[in-house]
Amino acid sequence: MLAAPEPEVRDDTAYPVLALWTARGVLDGRLDVLGDRLVERLGHDDIQARTFAALVLAWVVLRDAVTRELPDERVPRWLAGFTAWYRDETDLRGYDDRLGWLHAVAHGADAVRAFGRSPRLGVPHLRGLLDLTVDRLLADAGYLYAHGEDDRIGYALATVLHRPELTVPDATGWLDRLSAAIAAGAPGPVPAWASNALRSLAALYVFTDRGVCWYDPRTGDLGPAVAVPHVAAVRDAVAAVLRLPWRGLG
Repeated sequence: MLAAPEPEVRDDTAYPVLALWTARGVLDGRLDVLGDRLVERLGHDDIQARTFAALVLAWVVLRDAVTRELPDERVPRWLAGFTAWYRDETDLRGYDDRLGWLHAVAHGADAVRAFGRSPRLGVPHLRGLLDLTVDRLLADAGYLYAHGEDDRIGYALATVLHRPELTVPDATGWLDRLSAAIAAGAPGPVPAWASNALRSLAALYVFTDRGVCWYDPRTGDLGPAVAVPHVAAVRDAVAAVLRLPWRGLG
């Protein structure tokens, strides 16, 4: 059902059931099997199967952060499989009139956010998540974000950056590739990747300024805003990239 081409089957039934059962502990004790199947499905032939596998995988990773039931190596292994898919996916449509929501970029960003909260991952993995998101922004496949993907990426980046293990160079160095790519731009129509990247960074700037709140699936509430460590350095580094095409930015 999670791979069904009918959106009412996939998005309205299979996904909410799996997400709620995972978040509420119904599937505790089976997270390893479920996560393995979802990572395997990231190689499915159908785009909806791949994107919804990433979305449910995010819930599994978040649940393990609560239960700590998985072996230590399992989440990093899932991250490797997810990284291979998210970096190389070329069907980035947000919505299709027949298939409904696909949202590869946004669902992948939600998975990045979940991995960013996992205590199983250390600094090298966190740096990898930041670099992976840059890879995704630069590989636009000609698709201009039209369904809030930039906000989801900003939220994901802010979530990774909230981890106190990251140093200032860790928290800002990943921006160097984006800065170089934007600085190399020429006059003329703005390519999709540049618009996507700048809008995502603008969303990240807001999150760094206001803090990051996380949804608690057990209560349905948002928790208090959590400040991003090194907030001044991160905010200044993001603003420096945004200022490249927008010289009027203070």
